[in-house]
Amino acid sequence: MNYRSVIKSAFLAATLSVAAPAVLAWAETPQSGGTLHLAAPYGAALKSLDPHVTYNSQDMAVSKAFHRSLYSWDSAKNAPALDLAESVTTSEDGKTYTYKLFDNIYFHNGRKLTVDDVIWSYTRIMDPSKGYPGAVQVGTLVGAQEYSKGEAKEISGIKKIDDNTFSLTFKELTDPSTQFFEAITAILPKEEVEGGNFLSKPVGLGPFVFENHVEGSKISGKKFDKYYKADKPYADAVDFTISGDNSALDMAFRAGELDATVLSENAYTMYKADPELSKGLIEISEVFTRHMGFNTEKKPFDDERVRQAINYAIDRDIIIRKLLKDKAYKATGWLPATSPAFDKDRAPYAYDPAKAKELLTAAGYPDGFEFTATVTEGNSSLGTLEAMMPFLKEIGISAKAKVVDSNTLVDEMNQGLAAAWFRSAGTGPDPLTTLRCFDSRVSRPACNRSAFKDPAYDAMLDEAAAETDPAKRIELLKKADGYIFEKAPVWFNNYNKAVLATQPWIHGVDANVTEAAIIEVDSLWLDENAPGRK
Repeated sequence: MNYRSVIKSAFLAATLSVAAPAVLAWAETPQSGGTLHLAAPYGAALKSLDPHVTYNSQDMAVSKAFHRSLYSWDSAKNAPALDLAESVTTSEDGKTYTYKLFDNIYFHNGRKLTVDDVIWSYTRIMDPSKGYPGAVQVGTLVGAQEYSKGEAKEISGIKKIDDNTFSLTFKELTDPSTQFFEAITAILPKEEVEGGNFLSKPVGLGPFVFENHVEGSKISGKKFDKYYKADKPYADAVDFTISGDNSALDMAFRAGELDATVLSENAYTMYKADPELSKGLIEISEVFTRHMGFNTEKKPFDDERVRQAINYAIDRDIIIRKLLKDKAYKATGWLPATSPAFDKDRAPYAYDPAKAKELLTAAGYPDGFEFTATVTEGNSSLGTLEAMMPFLKEIGISAKAKVVDSNTLVDEMNQGLAAAWFRSAGTGPDPLTTLRCFDSRVSRPACNRSAFKDPAYDAMLDEAAAETDPAKRIELLKKADGYIFEKAPVWFNNYNKAVLATQPWIHGVDANVTEAAIIEVDSLWLDENAPGRK
């Protein structure tokens, strides 16, 4: 097996051992027609209709309807799969991948996809003035960083062979499928992006053509008749309800106004106890790590002993059991249990207030301190901070909450304004890319929001990246994850257990471990009982 195959096999085995069944299997033949009613469930608004701009989960859920990337996530196999290309070959050294695009792919404006669109999209993502989140992924290509720094006019690691064939060359041994499957690396049409209307009328390669966006309410699309996948999408239209109000989403689902939605902790408890609603639940161990991030450039969080003290001060078991209603798994590192480099033998931080107090005293804070954490509404953010407050008070720390919307939270993290914050970070599927979010050479907007700087850690990542033996590479990544766990640039809370509620009339819903709310909308279909067919 080559490097790529071993990594995929390891990830597949890890994921299947933890996640629920990867997809709901239906024996019936898919039916065409109807309107899908889905949810963008994590906030009152979308950050942007430009998929390169936003790494917010609900934005990426919506993007699935309108945009496509080189790869997509195959929930049946719990691994990425080629999407826009019919074939890929790998060079002998494992660093160059050559792709042949399908010749029947069209943008919604009627123009055919070519290699030039791939090159332009990846080059755009590396624009240093924009801080696009996909720069972490594209930045793994040869010449990408040089282009970003203005030292080159193009990314040398992207080569056009002909209109349908191109190659990607990576600086290190990298599995491109784990880098280029999310909407942040979607392939976009240059003329539409630069035409001035893209932010209000996005044009992509997806199964649905954009129709309407009512800010803070809904976004809709109609079936794209030239979509490159035969007979798809099955539905004639799609409507996303934009809302971070869990109670409103619950009411809409119970009223039959939503075909599927993710559940909050309280709703999960109620649905699980309901004989009918429980039949449509899909439980998923996501590759997300919930945490409180620390700005290591601001006191007192520049001292690792303070960060460690907070990790020792909190009884996570009580928070998971009582606040989160067991809709979580206790974190024992940055990498989640579905990562191939997850260390199943590593113990979590113990609940040890005496140890926490000792560390604070050693750091020069014997009487504790006060800090403000930027949070959003909800149990995983504001609720968790409030649950932590009594534990922190016990060791002399007084915590205050600054409640903002999700977009403001991201802006404050990216600009280094927040001293501490609560966030659920994508921590997969590729462990090296995931651990790069604490690499001192990675910018804050890209993903190193803690501004963590440690040359010893950077060297660990470089050693892992240079290792050609996949098994040894995984062990090195485990070591790096353990180092981060010890240095504690965040308070490690939990790995998310996501739960999807689905109606009996919707079929083909997949269980996406990278984000439960991101559903492959082109595979969904409604039977004759669906309100959306009437």
